[in-house]
Amino acid sequence: MDDQELQPVSNNSILIKSNATTQNGSADRDHADLIRLGKKPVLRRNFGFMSMLGFSCTVLTTWEATLNITPIAAVHDGSTIDEAFSGGPAGLIYGFIIVWAGTAAVFASLSELASMAPTAGGQYHWVSMLAPYSSRKLFSYVTGWLTAWGWQANVASVSYICGTLIQGLITLTHPSYDPKPWHAVLLFWAAVGFAVFVNTVIGRLLPRVEGFILVVHVLGFFAIILPLIFFGQHQDASEMFGTFLNTGKFPTKGLSFMVGIVGTAFPFLGADGAIHMSEEIRNAALVVPRSIMISIFINGALGFAVLLVTLFSLNDIKKVLKTPTGFPYMQVFLDATGSVAGATVMAGIIVVMSFSANIGILATASRMCWSFCRDRGLPGWHFLQHVDPHTALPIRSILFTMLVSILLSLIVLGSSTAFNDLVGLTVAALNSSYLIASGLLLYRRCTGGILPSQMNLASKDSDDAKLVYGPWYIPGIYGIAVNAFACFYLTVLIFFCMWPSELPVSAENMNFTALVTVVVVAFSIGYYYLWARRIYTGPVVEII
Repeated sequence: MDDQELQPVSNNSILIKSNATTQNGSADRDHADLIRLGKKPVLRRNFGFMSMLGFSCTVLTTWEATLNITPIAAVHDGSTIDEAFSGGPAGLIYGFIIVWAGTAAVFASLSELASMAPTAGGQYHWVSMLAPYSSRKLFSYVTGWLTAWGWQANVASVSYICGTLIQGLITLTHPSYDPKPWHAVLLFWAAVGFAVFVNTVIGRLLPRVEGFILVVHVLGFFAIILPLIFFGQHQDASEMFGTFLNTGKFPTKGLSFMVGIVGTAFPFLGADGAIHMSEEIRNAALVVPRSIMISIFINGALGFAVLLVTLFSLNDIKKVLKTPTGFPYMQVFLDATGSVAGATVMAGIIVVMSFSANIGILATASRMCWSFCRDRGLPGWHFLQHVDPHTALPIRSILFTMLVSILLSLIVLGSSTAFNDLVGLTVAALNSSYLIASGLLLYRRCTGGILPSQMNLASKDSDDAKLVYGPWYIPGIYGIAVNAFACFYLTVLIFFCMWPSELPVSAENMNFTALVTVVVVAFSIGYYYLWARRIYTGPVVEII
C-alpha cells in the first residue's frame, strides 16, 4: 500500500469510522468490521471454524507440553521425589486446575475484545481503543512490542524444543549418540525451515493442514495415554493427590506451590494465536472467540488427563530423571511399554505435534509483526508491512520471523541456560500484554465506556467515544467478575514468573526473565521517545 494512503488516527476518528460499504450492504460483516476499524482488507479469509479450532488447539498443544512439566527439574546424583516436582504431585494437579481456570478467564476477556475489534493487531490495537487519550499511544506502543517480541521468542523456544526432541528420540533408539549443541541448532533451523515452507509455499493450504493436525492432536492423545493406562505400573492415588512438597527450599510449601504454578502455565501459553489470524478468518467476530474458548476447554481436558496418567505412571523417579534422552517422559514411555519401538512411536507423536505447533506459532508471529509494521510500530515497518499480491501473504514478515529465530538460535552455542532465560520472555511478555488489555477492558467496563451491541458506533470525539460490544461478550456483573479474576490471575502469574526456581539463588538457578523483559520494555519506551513517537500514532486509519 502506498505511504500516502496511511493517515494517522486523529482525535475524532480513533474508534469509530462510518462508511458507505456497510450502509449499502455490499460487503459482508468481516469486510465491514475491518473498514469500521479503518483497515484495508488485504489478506484472504481462508479459515473457517473447524480449521481455526485446529489452529488454536495445535498452537497450544497443551497435552503435549504437559508431558514436559511432570518430572522436570535439575537432575542431581541421588535425586529423590522431593527434587522431582515443583510443589509436589498434588501441587502440579491443583496448580493445573487453577491455571486452566485463569487461562479461561483471561481469554474470555480477550475474546470479548476480539469480537469487538477483530484485527490482527490484537492487544496493542485494543489498548489504543481502551486507554485514556493522553496515554494511549505509549501504552499501545509498549503493548505492541511486548506482543511482537513475545511471539518471536515463542517461535525460537518451540523450534529449540523441536530440535532437542529429535536429539532425545535419537538417544532413545541409539544410546551411544552424543548430542551436541550445534546439532540442536541445525535441527532448530530445520524446524523453522519446515514452518516457513508450510506458511509460504503451501500457505494457501494452511487451513486444511491445521484441520488435519487437529485430528492427529486428538488421536495422538489416545495413542499416548492408553499404553500408559494399560501397561504401566501405577502409584497410589492418595499419594498423588495429597503430597505437597517444598522442592525449592522456600520458607513455606505455599510459596513453593506458587513458584511452581508458573511451569503449569506454559502449556496454555499462546491462545491469542487465533486473534492475530483474525483478518484471515470468515465471520471472525464470532469464530475467533468460539475457537479460542473451545480450544482452551479441549486442551485443558486433554492436558489434565495426560498429567494424571503420567503422574500415576511414575515409579522409579531416579531413573526417569536421569534418562539420557533429556526428556523424562520418554523414559516413562519406555518403562510402561517395555519396548524401545513402542516408546519411540509414542515419543514420535510428540515430535510431530511439536513441529506442527511451530507452523501455527510462526504464522501468528509473522501476522503480529506484519500488523504492527502496518501501524508503523517496528523499525523497518515500511518494508515489512508488504503483502505479496499473488499469495495475499505477508511473506516479508514470515521471512523476518525466520531470521530472528535463526539469530536467537546462535545463543544455544554459547549457553542453553542463557537461551532459556530469553525464552522466559515469552511467558512474561505475552502475559503482560494480556494484563494491559484486560485491565483496560475492566476499567472501561466499570466506568460505562462500552455500549450494548445494538447501539450505533457513531461518535465525534475520541475522548468520550464509546466502544460497542461485539456479538460475543459476557453480560453484566458476570463480565466484570471474569475480567477482575483474569487481571488478578495475570498479576500473580507475572509476579511469580520472575522468581528463581529454588533457594539459595546462584548463577545457575537465577531467573533473568525480569531483566530480559525490562530490557524489552525500556528499549521500546526509549525508542518511542527518541524516534517512534514521530511516526507511531496508534492504529493507522487506511480507509476513511
